[in-house]
Amino acid sequence: MALPCAGQYKVKGTVYDSSRLYTLEAVTVLSTGGKGAFTDSNGNYEIDVAEKDSIWFSYLGKPTVKYPVLKMTDPQNFDIALHINVTVLKGVTVRPRNYRLDSLQNRIDYAKIFNYERPGLKVTGGGAPGVGIGFDLDEIIRVFQFRRNKNMLKFQERLIEQEHDKFIDHRFNKQLVRRMTNLTDTELDSFMVAYRPTYEFAATASDYEFNSYIKKCFEYFKANEARKPKSF
Repeated sequence: MALPCAGQYKVKGTVYDSSRLYTLEAVTVLSTGGKGAFTDSNGNYEIDVAEKDSIWFSYLGKPTVKYPVLKMTDPQNFDIALHINVTVLKGVTVRPRNYRLDSLQNRIDYAKIFNYERPGLKVTGGGAPGVGIGFDLDEIIRVFQFRRNKNMLKFQERLIEQEHDKFIDHRFNKQLVRRMTNLTDTELDSFMVAYRPTYEFAATASDYEFNSYIKKCFEYFKANEARKPKSF
């Protein structure tokens, strides 16, 4: 290694973990001459040293051995790997629950059930001269799979019913009702059960119509509460 006879020099390099795949940020770099530095976000460092100095690295309170500057083959590219294992996690996106996205995902997950159709006899052929007219053999087999068809239809009905319930919960939610009525605790729970709208109304009503419905129901609710006998 060729170094000038006197003065200060720079040692540069990159600090990696034990796999040498990932760089380490905020590693302390110290010299026996009293200089100090830290690695940046890319694991790179640069420190001023004297010819007779040694440097060492410290990470999470664990120092390495000292490396004499005179023994460095290339002080401008003095890379080092510390005995640290870096755990790398895949990117995770966190988002609040969204009814539309949940509903779409449900349709994707259960596409076979949602798209199920009651089997019936389908006519095949007859589209070209010389081609006879017949029935689709696969459909004939499906017609006679009574138990399977019945179970598939029940499952489909149950999924659609659950989807409708979730849509009602989406529009007729406690946050909205609480804001419009100031009801809380058991009164709010009672109101939510007693005046839960139908899916047909929830799916077709405008925001104005839906809010008017809640206000009218609240008037009925207050009137009924006022008629209840008081307990002492």
